[in-house]
Amino acid sequence: MAERYSRTRRLSVDLVAGLSDADATVQSMADASPAKWHLAHITWFFETFVLRDHVPGYRLFHDRWPFLFNSYYDAEGARHARDKRGLLTRPSLREIIAYRSWVDDALLSALDSLSPSHHALVELGLNHEQQHQELLLTDLKHLLSCNPLGPSAWDKDLPCPAGPGEVAPLRWLRHDGGLVEVGHGGSGFAFDNEGPRHPIFLTPYALADRQVTNGEWLSFIEDGGYATSTLWLSDGWAWVNAEAIDSPLYWRRIGGTWEHFTLSGWQPLDLSAPVAHVSFYEADAFASWAGARLPTEQEWEFASASHDPLSGVQLDAAGAVTPCGDRSGAPSMFGNVWQWTGSAYRPYPGFRTAPGAVGEYNGKFMSGQFVLKGGSCATPRGHLRHSYRNFFYPHQRWQFTGLRLAKDI
Repeated sequence: MAERYSRTRRLSVDLVAGLSDADATVQSMADASPAKWHLAHITWFFETFVLRDHVPGYRLFHDRWPFLFNSYYDAEGARHARDKRGLLTRPSLREIIAYRSWVDDALLSALDSLSPSHHALVELGLNHEQQHQELLLTDLKHLLSCNPLGPSAWDKDLPCPAGPGEVAPLRWLRHDGGLVEVGHGGSGFAFDNEGPRHPIFLTPYALADRQVTNGEWLSFIEDGGYATSTLWLSDGWAWVNAEAIDSPLYWRRIGGTWEHFTLSGWQPLDLSAPVAHVSFYEADAFASWAGARLPTEQEWEFASASHDPLSGVQLDAAGAVTPCGDRSGAPSMFGNVWQWTGSAYRPYPGFRTAPGAVGEYNGKFMSGQFVLKGGSCATPRGHLRHSYRNFFYPHQRWQFTGLRLAKDI
């Protein structure tokens, strides 16, 4: 546990190693948070739910910081407004790093004396930190995209594992379905929203063997996909028109050439890479245009059973992550981009929230959002499972979100 704790905490600091205090402080939109705040919040989680509550004699690093770095835990009292996090010029990034060192030293010293139930809280905290590592990258990308100069966080993208060549044509893989079980039910860590494991009946369906690419999305644009109301859900069509949406987030056309913004600045659009930064509304409209649909989360989970959650393009080290075209001939269900499903984010049969403040982690958000599966290039490798349920509102797209098509057979 100590080695895993230290390794996870080190990656978070590596992700901000090249940032100035200004880079780490500014917030670009209400949905995002400053990099500095992410570092402090994931430290507050360990300080609050492990050290403060379960280590006798622990003294808070700063008695006013819990107000600044609580995210949404109502049981922990009042907190700084989310949309004002970018105004926190103090404490500095250096002070936040010192805070992390204080908490790390205290937790590692106490680790051997903690009970198994307290170790479970540490494990929850590490998985929580991995979620924020991804958020830190996507929030930083959005922040840098707002600068007209198109600055980069790193000199170049992390290299894609695929070799040269074209992406193979999309193939449909049949699944007979039937009475199957989904959800987490085995040993090992899982978030509470992944269970209980339960049976569900699936009618026969087919799932695409890979994710939709930028090149395929460009065909959707050129065919008038964003201007054809019959492809869109009513709320989606209203959103497209109200926000003047005509392409994925971070795309732009310079003359006749498409570019997209990355963590290494503006780059030519890679037509072979999976499309990223599209909303549920866009994904659903594309599926309609393609004569298909989005899979349910249960269809996706059942189809992923033979795929290794450690496979695919995922986060291994600090750097300019990017989705990569998969030319291996056996694409993974995991990594590259989160895949929108057609499933509303709701509790599984028999779900119960955990007692106390940590019970606020997932359950209270089960309204108005949709489930995504499979992880992304910014998800730390080792974080994912077949049963993993990510969730966002249908208009949100600053995460690495894409899609995989399904159809009835």
